[in-house]
Amino acid sequence: MRARRGLLYMPGDDMHKIRKAAGLGVDCVCMDLEDGVALNRKEAARSTIRQALLEIDFGRAERLARINALESGLAEEDLQSVLPAHPDGIVVPKVEHGEQIRQVSEWIAAAERQHGWPEGEIALIAVVETARGIVNLKEIAGASPRLQALIFGAEDLAGDIGAQRTRDGWEVFYARSAIVLHAAAFGLQAIDMVYVDFHDTAGLITEARQAAAMGFAGKQLIHPAQVNPVQDAFTPDDEQIARALRITRAFEEHQRAGRGAFALDGKMVDAPVVKAAERVLERARAAGKVIAAD
Repeated sequence: MRARRGLLYMPGDDMHKIRKAAGLGVDCVCMDLEDGVALNRKEAARSTIRQALLEIDFGRAERLARINALESGLAEEDLQSVLPAHPDGIVVPKVEHGEQIRQVSEWIAAAERQHGWPEGEIALIAVVETARGIVNLKEIAGASPRLQALIFGAEDLAGDIGAQRTRDGWEVFYARSAIVLHAAAFGLQAIDMVYVDFHDTAGLITEARQAAAMGFAGKQLIHPAQVNPVQDAFTPDDEQIARALRITRAFEEHQRAGRGAFALDGKMVDAPVVKAAERVLERARAAGKVIAAD
């Protein structure tokens, strides 16, 4: 699965900002048709996103489009407009049931058949940001093979449950953890909440590192200045990579010798530790870092 360390939202009706985002080196550029676009600008945004997909070179960045919620009555028209330009993925907001994911997947599959594209090529990413969505995470996470990631929408969730957002975030911590847990159970990536104060780089880095330690694959971004700090936080450093390599190599040697758990640097190494090391190496490779064993 591809790296999604940073997922940067850009208003879908602003071609200048989309062009700028394409050159930032961010893993994912998400062109927005939902909250970032006024109701009377939806059609302009559809046209702009379609043009951007056809004309702009996004480099290695994943080209995503966030449609409007299915309950808005705008989602199908959003898809009809942007799918012919072949985005890499569709982000679906305010997902509360598995059926919503299945419906969007069917619409995408119809477009893939119509254009002769491989079925399943266009990814789906679900934003879970309501109490009902959190309660139904198991159903949502298993709804479609096309689904590749779950995004946690903390701001909307706080509003939905009547919580007051705080810097520590304990009011949304249960839901934040539940996103990671269900993503892991279904082989999906988990993408963390937005850090709204884009002037507070220190706070952003602290929160991003915490998310990486929790098991998130990346974080939503709302400003270009957030790209490098966040992607660095989700990229294993040289020391982590070296440690992971030592663990996996030692494990292979002990397996060949017919031994299971073993000690390394005074610490016990068993299957869970090896699995964690392998994930560090997977994240490093996805981020484009050269691994000495490769």
